[in-house]
Amino acid sequence: MIGNSIIKLNNVDIFQQKHLVLSHVNLHIDKGDFVWLIGQTGSGKSSLLKVIYGDLPVRSGTGHACGYELDRLVDKDIPFLRRKLGIVFQDFQLLTDRTIEQNLQFVMRATGWTDPKLIAERTLDVLEKVGLRSKLKKMPHEISGGEQQRVVIARALLNDPEIILADEPTGNLDPDTSEEIVLLLKQISQSGTAVVVATHDYHIIRTFPSRIIKCENGKVLEDAQIA
Repeated sequence: MIGNSIIKLNNVDIFQQKHLVLSHVNLHIDKGDFVWLIGQTGSGKSSLLKVIYGDLPVRSGTGHACGYELDRLVDKDIPFLRRKLGIVFQDFQLLTDRTIEQNLQFVMRATGWTDPKLIAERTLDVLEKVGLRSKLKKMPHEISGGEQQRVVIARALLNDPEIILADEPTGNLDPDTSEEIVLLLKQISQSGTAVVVATHDYHIIRTFPSRIIKCENGKVLEDAQIA
């Protein structure tokens, strides 16, 4: 890793199939940064996130994420890169037929955890961090949307990631719940895990001012403003 830099892109062109989405992207995100990612629908926000978690290849320029060289990434490295990243989506993607505890433990076993005692301890630890330890045995439909998103954040924390990428994490939530979720993500960044939040919600950006990255007209502006 280069200094405190967790994500670094140098002169990267980002393509979806053969379509150039973003050109000459330069970007750095350091340990513990909290960053807003904004831009209109179709401006390339999701494509930028996909490059960071290895879902789109870096064909030109250089990039690294969590110690992996993105321009030299091979398929077998991608699962290991993703263990160093926590990903939070707008639609919670929880397994509806399993309890909160079972949802988290399913992910842990899928990413190489084997010791039942350590699995149980880590489950409680991440639920404690998001304020949901008492909901361990609940099914997803038995808790609110805001609580489900907290479970998703707990799931993202399981493997102690260096960065969390949150794609519209408040998109399905009311304003008060949205603020609670952003406050939680801010606290996570203050403990040293970088957080990138892609959002259309300018109210929440004004409520929690922080560095802004903007995708616009095929470019990435590293230190943007909102009107």
